[in-house]
Amino acid sequence: MITGELLIGGTTRRGSNGEIWAIEAVSGRRLEPSFGGASLKDLEQACLLANQAFDTFRATSLDRRAVFLGTIADNILALGDDLIDRCVAETGLPRPRVEGERNRTVGQLHLFASIVREGTFLDIRIDKALPSRPDLRLSNIGVGPVGVFGASNFLLAFSVAGGDTASALAAGCPIVVKAHSAHPGTSELVGRAVQSAVSACGMPEGTFSLIFDSTRAVSQALVANSYIKAIGFTGSRSAGVAFMQIAARRPEPIPVYAEMSR
Repeated sequence: MITGELLIGGTTRRGSNGEIWAIEAVSGRRLEPSFGGASLKDLEQACLLANQAFDTFRATSLDRRAVFLGTIADNILALGDDLIDRCVAETGLPRPRVEGERNRTVGQLHLFASIVREGTFLDIRIDKALPSRPDLRLSNIGVGPVGVFGASNFLLAFSVAGGDTASALAAGCPIVVKAHSAHPGTSELVGRAVQSAVSACGMPEGTFSLIFDSTRAVSQALVANSYIKAIGFTGSRSAGVAFMQIAARRPEPIPVYAEMSR
C-alpha cells in the first residue's frame, strides 16, 4: 500500500514540508496519495540513525549481509503487479520495459550478494609478524553512511534499491535515499520492501531511510550532513556539479559518485 509517508529507519511518518504529487503519464492527472516532503529535522534524524547503525551493520557477517541483499530482491519480486502497475502509471513506459528493469534490479542485488559471500572485495592482506613487531593486517571497510539520489529515467535500477544502494549495503554502509519526485509511489513501494528486509534480517534500524523532498534545501542538506560519508547520484550535470561543490566545501570533504547527463 502506498501512503505518501517518509520511511525513517524502522518508522513511518507524514512529512510536513510541502507536498509532492505523482502524475499519471498518460492523462496528466494527479495520482493519489500526495507525498509529504521531509523537513530538515526529518533528514537529521535519518542521518543520525544511519550513523548509529554503521558500526553494527559494518560488523555483520558477510553471509548475513548477503542474505539481506537477497531478501530485498525477493521482497521486490513479491510486490508483483502492484509495483509494475504503479511504474507504468508514473512513467508511461511499456510494461515489458518495466518488467525488464525490475529483473535487472533484482539481478543486481543477487550479484552483489554473491560478491559479498565470496569476500574478495575486502582485499585482505596480512604481513606476518617479525621478531620486532606483531603481524600487520589490512582490509577494505565501509566508509560510513551513504546518501543516494534516485534517478528520474531508471525508476528501479538506479533508484531506491538500484546499483548505488546495492553496492553501499554490500560494503556495509547504511543509506539515506532521496526519492525522485517523478515516481514517488514506485519509490515508496520499493522502499517498504527494503525496510521490511531490514527488519526481517535483524539489521540495525538506521540501515535504511527514504525521504521525499519538495525543495532543494533538504537534498543539499543531505550532501552537507556530517554523518554522510559519500554520495551516489544519477541525474543532471547541473545538480551533480552543485552536489560536488557542497561536498568539497565540507570541513571533511566527501566523494560524490555521479553519473551525469549533459
